[in-house]
Amino acid sequence: MMAINCPACGYRDCEVRSGGGISPKGRHYKLRITNIYDLSRDILVSETAAIKLPEIDFESIGGTLGGRFTTIEGLLVAVTKQLVSTNPFVVGDSSTTEETTGKLGSIINQIKEITSGNKLNVLFELKDPSGNSYIQNLYAPDPDPELEMIEYERSEEENELLGLKDMKTEGYETTDT
Repeated sequence: MMAINCPACGYRDCEVRSGGGISPKGRHYKLRITNIYDLSRDILVSETAAIKLPEIDFESIGGTLGGRFTTIEGLLVAVTKQLVSTNPFVVGDSSTTEETTGKLGSIINQIKEITSGNKLNVLFELKDPSGNSYIQNLYAPDPDPELEMIEYERSEEENELLGLKDMKTEGYETTDT
């Protein structure tokens, strides 16, 4: 874990890098955000994970979020900041009506509605081919009625992205002669 907190400018960042190996299977979490408490769940996002909010037609590409340990709310706020910083003319006084009411502006506003608790009953998905991400179960040790974790066999493309296709995992030992 790397954390930066600059007292001069106020910049803060926290990044998590996985120190372990890649899990045998990928993980796909599905969380139904039904109340404000769901936003306070801890979440560990690996460098290979992607998120999806199907109701608002938003999906990130794996690896764009970086590794981080935060809450669902914190992650969604970071996503919003990232969208705004890479598309500065979508918000602010220099944006046109077309830009703020366009698809990206609409997605940013809907994510803000979710993080403020005004838009609930939203499906939040976290898919991690490395299997190193986690969403907190608020009901532990009992099953969480709003959270589903599915382990899945990675696709060939996911194995390629993780560098597993060319990795020799059996018979790599050398013999002494």
